[in-house]
Amino acid sequence: MNPFSALLLGIIQGLTEFLPISSTAHLTLAGKFLGVIDPANPEAWTEFIAVMQLGTVAAVIVYFWKDLVAMALAFFKGIFSSAEGARGPQFRMAINVIVGTLPVAIIGIAFRKVIEGSLTKTTVVIAASMITLALLLWLAERIAKHVRTLDDLKWKDALIIGFCQACALIPGSSRSGTTITGGLFLGFMREAAARFSFLLSVPAVVASGLLELKEIHGTFELGVGNLIISTVVSGIVGYAAIAWLLRYLMRHTTMVFIWYRLALGALLIILLWNGLLQP
Repeated sequence: MNPFSALLLGIIQGLTEFLPISSTAHLTLAGKFLGVIDPANPEAWTEFIAVMQLGTVAAVIVYFWKDLVAMALAFFKGIFSSAEGARGPQFRMAINVIVGTLPVAIIGIAFRKVIEGSLTKTTVVIAASMITLALLLWLAERIAKHVRTLDDLKWKDALIIGFCQACALIPGSSRSGTTITGGLFLGFMREAAARFSFLLSVPAVVASGLLELKEIHGTFELGVGNLIISTVVSGIVGYAAIAWLLRYLMRHTTMVFIWYRLALGALLIILLWNGLLQP
């Protein structure tokens, strides 16, 4: 990998991590075209993506800094205080984020070898996931009531959305795509579903990135310098993507992303069918 490829991957990660179009799918496809994914060592690519995601999670932390600090303070206050009103909305939101993180933590650890292996990096899986999530998101848009706000979020809602987030372990699904879809099915407004999706991503992505970073032990076959470039760029672009998407969903549906996913999924199938793309 060269610095230009690292820069390009950082831009792709920053743009696609928060849009419901799957960052892993786009990164893996880009990695295949750039020739930086070693079929004999797919775990190296998984490590690279996981660590690079720390850049986009940094973007979430910076963007939602006040919310995250308020949630943390409210959580510890609620745990150690029995005073009336100690467990207010911010405390409940912190609990919901914790509850929503449990499914992806359990499933991610249980199926880690499969997730890091070559099976989840095949173009067939990505194409199928792109189309499947597009259809589910379309259905959610059709039947969603769009009336609930984050004040209405219960721990059962958080758990369901958490299981949706776990589905994003399959490349092509999209973390934001699955969680926003889950939120819409539960009747939440689009902006509220996206906001909780971003907050929910923080513990899962931080844990995943730090775990992979720990196992690198200071070396990385794709280049530590390239990893730094991709991570920093993904954070800068990711911050802009969060701000844009939250504003966009206040006035628009997710149909543009649905059509994009269907088009890309269909294109991948056509390329695979004609032997123009490796499975």
